[in-house]
Amino acid sequence: MAQETILNVRDLRVSFRAYGGTVQAVRGISFDLRRGETVAIVGESGSGKSVTSKAIMGILPSNASVDAGTIMYDGVDLAHAPENVMHDIRGKRIGLVFQDPLSSLNPIMKVGKQITEVLTRKGMDRKQARAKALQLMKDVGIPEAERRINQYPFQFSGGMRQRIVIAIALAGDPEIMICDEPTTALDVTVQAKILELINALKAERSLSVIFITHDLGVVAQMADRICVMYAGKIVEMGTAEEIFLQPAHPYTWALLSSMPDLDTRDRLAAIPGAPPNMIHPPKGDAFAPRNPYALNIDFEEEPPVFRLSETHYAATWLLHPKAAKVDMPESLARRIQRMKEAGGRA
Repeated sequence: MAQETILNVRDLRVSFRAYGGTVQAVRGISFDLRRGETVAIVGESGSGKSVTSKAIMGILPSNASVDAGTIMYDGVDLAHAPENVMHDIRGKRIGLVFQDPLSSLNPIMKVGKQITEVLTRKGMDRKQARAKALQLMKDVGIPEAERRINQYPFQFSGGMRQRIVIAIALAGDPEIMICDEPTTALDVTVQAKILELINALKAERSLSVIFITHDLGVVAQMADRICVMYAGKIVEMGTAEEIFLQPAHPYTWALLSSMPDLDTRDRLAAIPGAPPNMIHPPKGDAFAPRNPYALNIDFEEEPPVFRLSETHYAATWLLHPKAAKVDMPESLARRIQRMKEAGGRA
């Protein structure tokens, strides 16, 4: 039986005013989030990932606006909902974990107080809220929670601060948790522990998770489906197995080729050039100037979305029936073969 769709994003377009013009940050993206799954949105900085998450949460900056599209959640269009409705949804039904825990925490307020504030807003009395906050700190792996509940953010390590942020996000018992680059500021060993924690909490609480990252390797073992974003568009979407083992878009090839791999002797590939200036979006395929496999038509027309399977889609002219066959880089093909032989992803 198909999973229930809990969040539905359709043709979302977001822009913001900047010096020199209007930035077309998100240009008509569509995706669903199903109950109990993790959808990863992956792409370089500037691809529109975080803008998408802020649009879902209703926390776009004052110079930004949703120009078109819908974000449907429980019968409410979050893209156009009034602030009083979004205030009720934020934190209580949809939780958000940012990249930098220090930006999410009040430096002069004890961490326990920051958790209990969420709980008291839900109508819980102070005694109950403190007991619940203590339990949440234990749930996210804070040692000596009884003592540390009275400490300030600066008294915690980066990884422990992120656990506090996750505890705050969980305080409202949300159905959806959006994790926006939650491990980028952490060292590799702490990253792994935070990812394990998010996976465990997802299973225990039947959470639906949107995980935003620039690193495909981070979501290798936790994403059910992956959306690859570039220049404000989703250029490829599929199950994690399809994206890792059957990538179809040259940008996905480039992201996978730049991912560290302990088993390879091949040099990591850097993506040449830089993302385009979205004040003046390029004509045709935005990735074409950086794409060694670009066709002439890539510089003239945007590619349509081609369907490779029931769950796998990619927007590249290489998939057109009349296009000459182009194989992915040999080094990436070798890596994928190793992954298949190992029976999994990266």
